[in-house]
Amino acid sequence: MDTAEVRTAVLDGHTRLRELLTGLTDAAVREPSGLPGWSRAQVLSHLDGVARALARQARYALKGELVEVYDGGRPARDAAIEAGARRTADELRAAVTEALAEAEETWAAVGPRDWDRPVRHRDGDVRSALHAWWRELEIHTVDARLGRGPGGWSREFCGHALDFLAPRAPHGVRLTLEATDGPERRDCGSGEPLTVRGRLGDLTAWLAGREVTGRLDGAAPLPELAPWP
Repeated sequence: MDTAEVRTAVLDGHTRLRELLTGLTDAAVREPSGLPGWSRAQVLSHLDGVARALARQARYALKGELVEVYDGGRPARDAAIEAGARRTADELRAAVTEALAEAEETWAAVGPRDWDRPVRHRDGDVRSALHAWWRELEIHTVDARLGRGPGGWSREFCGHALDFLAPRAPHGVRLTLEATDGPERRDCGSGEPLTVRGRLGDLTAWLAGREVTGRLDGAAPLPELAPWP
């Protein structure tokens, strides 16, 4: 996908998330999310913060400036997630909706010649910041357990995510991922060969360290993955 198509996919993801937030209750936000150790409220609080943070990377880049992803670094980010998670369902829904609107305004302002502008996030550029937001949006929407699972991810998103997550191949393993519902095949890592087969969304969820809804065929049990890249 070219960058304009990724931006369109991101905007579609915004629309989908807003729709999924309808009917969210105070009881529901206290329930566990699909991200181990996180509540649904914590995931939504993080979506609120990271949507704004990555949009800010682009906004400052358009002015020719570099800015930290989060003022105060990781400790401030973590504290903001915890504080934000104490909000009610209505407050969380409003905050995420406002963050998505802010992100949409920013990404819409990026012109064809702006994608290569540098940003502080991962010492990348505006294009890589958009891709990072695409990953955060899609994966955490599934984490929030609002009705969308890994099977709803597009094949294009799965391909991008698998490429990004390839460094998670277990140490000493040449990992081959084969989709049983399409032609996709990915090889990553080096060492002893291991082939894992399953639906494309499930392969992506597994490599992302998320719950798999279908069946994966490979070693039993599957080996531990390397850290997030």
